Amino acid sequence: MAVAAHAAQLVANVASNLGNSLTGLGVEQIHERGVYAGPGKIKGADSGKVYTTKNIILAPGSVPFVPPGIEIDGKTVFTSDDSLKLESVPEWVAIIGSGYIGLEFSDVYTALGSEVTFIEAMDTMMPTFDPEIRRVADRVLIQPRKIDGYTSVFATEVVPGKLGEKPVKIKLVDAKTKEEIPESPLFVDAALVCTGRVPATKDMGLEENGIETFRGFVQVNENMQVLDKPDGQVIPGVYCIGDANGKMMLAHAASAQGISAVENMVGRKHAVDHDTIPAACFTHPEIAMVGLTEEQAKAKAEKEGFTLGKSSGSFRANSKALAELEGTGMAKCLFNKDTGKVLGVHIIGLHASDLVQECANAIAAGTTVQELSMMVHTHPTLSEVLDETFKGAVGMSAH
Repeated sequence: MAVAAHAAQLVANVASNLGNSLTGLGVEQIHERGVYAGPGKIKGADSGKVYTTKNIILAPGSVPFVPPGIEIDGKTVFTSDDSLKLESVPEWVAIIGSGYIGLEFSDVYTALGSEVTFIEAMDTMMPTFDPEIRRVADRVLIQPRKIDGYTSVFATEVVPGKLGEKPVKIKLVDAKTKEEIPESPLFVDAALVCTGRVPATKDMGLEENGIETFRGFVQVNENMQVLDKPDGQVIPGVYCIGDANGKMMLAHAASAQGISAVENMVGRKHAVDHDTIPAACFTHPEIAMVGLTEEQAKAKAEKEGFTLGKSSGSFRANSKALAELEGTGMAKCLFNKDTGKVLGVHIIGLHASDLVQECANAIAAGTTVQELSMMVHTHPTLSEVLDETFKGAVGMSAH
């Protein structure tokens, strides 16, 4: 498929450019799986050669989690790793899990003409999203499309089919009663398993060399230094970044952690503030967020004894969004009413992933809603949605 070919070529180009950049910087590259062999030692899994070094960064990343009872064949039952390598577009796809990845692929598959059925174990679809954002997402991303779904339901058994001949069979069980539901089994053309990711730390030589993981996650302190066990002691010269430490499973979080690890190696103490790292879901329209959810903000306000403020802005009142016929969406700001400190921002709408960066910077810099409300935003741009949101926080909203 053209989509798969484009994705593969893009990945190849990025990898090649990165390799060339490293070569230009004088970085030696060894293309072999590494196994930790103790402080200052990495062994090549295939060659057996041992490399010695002053510092080590463990960055094995993560792999898709496949629950027991689900059989992957890579063609009719697959994870996100294989989802764009299909030979044809399935007419009916079951997506197990309705988080970031599941929602993004429902956007892709429905755009290609597929029907989608979500199978979600939690009580609501899109459980990780802010409730208000979730309602808008349901209205614009789910209801107008060929998407239906089950909530509070487990897919306890998934049997692959055969392309064009035999459907995929999915056993559906009530998450609370553990009994098979009347609609079970479900027969579909394909099933995409989006049930999260787990650290790729297996067979890395960690446990054998004194590093105890927790559910596969390498334990680190705020400086990305590896601990020998949960709440244990620092192992000198060993760092772990990215999905494998479980702090925040996002590519740009891993990059920030990598920079932080190197800063600490050279003696410039640094800690990543994960509360200021934004996240995005690349649907149409996009969803983005940074900081606390409303539930977390309410709990923090109650615990610390301050008044929680909430303000919102709409894409419906934005000239740029209306001009591009993309007036659906909203932004919501959660803040401490007593101090004006921004606690979290949630956005759904055109280019939300770009807009959230202003909010992430504001949280990182400690900029208050009072200060943000007086900052000038270019007209006509989508950033004015945030201008409206911040002005609303201090009673200056024009809409």
